[in-house]
Amino acid sequence: MNREKSQALYAAALQYIPGGVNSPVRAFKGVGGNPLFFKGGDGAYLVDVDDNRYIDYVGAWGPLILGHRHERVISALQAQLGKGIGYGASTEAEVEIAKKICSMVHSIEQVRLVTSGTEATMSAIRLARGYTGRDKIVKFEGCYHGHVDGLLVKAGSGALTLGEPDSSGVPQAYSELTHVLPYNDKEAVEDYFETHGNETACVIIEPIAGNMNFVPPVPDYLDLLREKCTESGALLIFDEVMTGFRVAPGGVQQITGVVPDLTTLGKVIGGGLPIGAFGGKRQIMEKIAPNGAVYQAGTLAGSPLAVAAGLAMLETISEPNFYKDLHAKAKALMDGLKERARAAGVPFTTNQVGGMFGCFFSTEEKITKFEQVMACNAEHFQTFFHAMLENGVYLAPSAYEAGFVSAAHGDEEIAKTLDAAENAFAAIN
Repeated sequence: MNREKSQALYAAALQYIPGGVNSPVRAFKGVGGNPLFFKGGDGAYLVDVDDNRYIDYVGAWGPLILGHRHERVISALQAQLGKGIGYGASTEAEVEIAKKICSMVHSIEQVRLVTSGTEATMSAIRLARGYTGRDKIVKFEGCYHGHVDGLLVKAGSGALTLGEPDSSGVPQAYSELTHVLPYNDKEAVEDYFETHGNETACVIIEPIAGNMNFVPPVPDYLDLLREKCTESGALLIFDEVMTGFRVAPGGVQQITGVVPDLTTLGKVIGGGLPIGAFGGKRQIMEKIAPNGAVYQAGTLAGSPLAVAAGLAMLETISEPNFYKDLHAKAKALMDGLKERARAAGVPFTTNQVGGMFGCFFSTEEKITKFEQVMACNAEHFQTFFHAMLENGVYLAPSAYEAGFVSAAHGDEEIAKTLDAAENAFAAIN
């Protein structure tokens, strides 16, 4: 494929933008080569500046569950543009989307809109500390909750891709208040709470990890966290920035039946526009200003454009059989990939829930822990990634990111992807 314009734009970007990208996950550091520059999207496809067309399994890193330029989302945005782009004041649509979120995510009785997933997790932790009067928090190895100072400790996502699971610029005092436990290790949870439970403000977890690739919890793991938090008086926070509305209408908590105290949500609730949210039990949320002493504010919170797009998206995914169809598509893709990997003699396995999936070049049949992810064959992934790209399939340029199937992906796109994968697995050998 010709990528001359992408290469020229990257060269220009290096002069004015650190690393040539405005988010490290867009760089190709984990796979080699230079990032692509895109100019458009349509349904299940992305088009780069050189007019190359790719089946997209990144979906703007998750929020485009309906695909690119879905007609209902575009129509809602056009209608709002005719009224204005922002007011710095409350709107009726904010009430509507808050009501919709609360109706779909049953643990949320009140919700506060913010402008990003990072802001949502940061605010939820501040609220947990204010509510409990405690300082210590618990996170899990390989889980990423945004670039919050106290959470960039053994984080996943772009930090893993760059080989830097911790970040410089974070004061030691912040990280000392953050305890990191291995994901899916029940014994570690028991040991921690026996020693520090009464000092802990909250436990924050991706209930399905989506930033060290895609790793679901082992049976009863989330139940154990719920039990220990309840016993100790700590709050349980589910970071569903990635999984919220992607794996089920009510997120992972609907699938597992485990009820968190607080939940954070990301750009999926804005149809892909910049927005986020955190919400939970009423008695906790009432501690937020202006009702309570925990301060949180945002000038652009509840952006009319993001809310309009989000309402259109939430109404669409609420239609009958939406998630049944999405799950079936993702399962067909994962089953097909495993079949072609076996035929090629390439060690390979997958995880999948709803429309989210993870691919692992590993001899182990089931991936449940951070160390298993890190032991996967990175060279095989790099070869696979570039071969898929050459065959018109765009995957996340990192072995540590989840993938996403959208409602716009059909049988044709899945078949083309599997044909491309057959060539890619052959390239590995």
